[in-house]
Amino acid sequence: MKTIANFIDGAFVVAAGGRVFEKRSPLNNELIALVSEAGRDEVDAAVTAARAALEGPWGKMTVDERVKLLNAVADEINRRFDDFLAAEVADTGKPRSLASHIDIPRGAANFKIFADVIKNTPTEFFETATPDGRGAINYATRRPVGVVGVVCPWNLPLLLMTWKVGPALACGNTVVVKPSEVTPQTATLLGEVMNAVGIPKGVYNVVHGFGPDSAGEFLTTHKGVNAITFTGETRTGMAIMKAAADGARPVSLEMGGKNPAIVFADADFDAAIEGTLRSAFVNCGQVCLGTERVYVERPIFDRFVAALKAGAEALQIGVPEDPATGMGPLVSLEHQAKVLSYYRKAEEEGATVVTGGGVPAMPGDLAKGAWVQPTIWTGLGDDAAVTTEEIFGPCCHVFPFDSEDEVVARANNTEYGLAAAVWTNDLSRAHRVAACMEVGLCWVNSWFLRDLRTPFGGSKNSGIGREGGVHSLEFYTELKNVCIKL
Repeated sequence: MKTIANFIDGAFVVAAGGRVFEKRSPLNNELIALVSEAGRDEVDAAVTAARAALEGPWGKMTVDERVKLLNAVADEINRRFDDFLAAEVADTGKPRSLASHIDIPRGAANFKIFADVIKNTPTEFFETATPDGRGAINYATRRPVGVVGVVCPWNLPLLLMTWKVGPALACGNTVVVKPSEVTPQTATLLGEVMNAVGIPKGVYNVVHGFGPDSAGEFLTTHKGVNAITFTGETRTGMAIMKAAADGARPVSLEMGGKNPAIVFADADFDAAIEGTLRSAFVNCGQVCLGTERVYVERPIFDRFVAALKAGAEALQIGVPEDPATGMGPLVSLEHQAKVLSYYRKAEEEGATVVTGGGVPAMPGDLAKGAWVQPTIWTGLGDDAAVTTEEIFGPCCHVFPFDSEDEVVARANNTEYGLAAAVWTNDLSRAHRVAACMEVGLCWVNSWFLRDLRTPFGGSKNSGIGREGGVHSLEFYTELKNVCIKL
């Protein structure tokens, strides 16, 4: 049986005592690997190695030297594209067509993007008058924040991990990564890449495990960790924030969402349908930016629901290797149980099930996997459980609305504030509504269109901080003001 080890100080390490947990396929629940669970000793070793690298060879490198190595990391990921693709698909069950176009290319590109950012972003310079007339100059310099704990989600494992590791390393930090226990493989595989291109030992470390009383807790409470970046559900983010308060350590938290889409009657109907199908069902709905609440102006409501139903029912559910597969399984049986509990709750609350609501019939051993149907509801109010709580599955509730002011208030009436999508051909309305949305990211007439130079993050219970482009530098570095009297 394959064993997935921790990666500490440039070596693959099996935890003392042989502690392991199972990694099972979301397709059929087959046991595909045993994962070494890091304890306090392994986490401490990883943090110690990261500190030594920070104070040693990595910390002494110039920006140009780091940039060269990070570009080599991206090139090596692309050279081993098929290995990363196979690992990502095995962990998540997502279609190969999706992972090969988004997860792996973006996972590699994050290193190149932030290598360019750190090399081309200036700092401040001011000339200051002094009473003696000789003047002074003030300038800012950046220094790495230190050892960064990186706690990653399971929905886009490589992409969202390198979204954090790329800028952290570009800024001169070292990292200890705790991948989700559900998706351990690509973070581990990246250790091979780091060694292959000559990244010094200890710069990149990986510890496997769970949250409480496991690697996650041991990492986020470790006194040697200077900053923590996290993507995942809100309760975990709040626990990390409490842990980071000990030592007043900075955090960047991208947490849950219950994202709205607003479709006005004047929108390009076909584009709005296509975009909402993607935002509700891509990656089996396991996207933090996905749409679970859809508000449609009443004159087109019935037509929109019918078209969305037809699109959902046309999605082919299947195995990753089939090019026709439009939706794979959920990531695990545990997550399947959560999503199905909301499917049952929707019916208990009186929802009209437009389509879906259960488990598709799958052949053979696939029947043991974490499959669910794409599901659409109508008929519930804004205060129902399935319209207020994040489900993170392939489902959405569609509501009618009658006025702009009404729908903006309803869309904002949530504890979350991550993303929104607005569909309209009225340019003034587009600007007006986008400005009113209480979110970190608002799309107009699109969804998941990203420029990685722009700020990314959430409001309210969806997170704290912004990353992306120069905004990542603000988190992964500390600015020092130097004042020189002339």
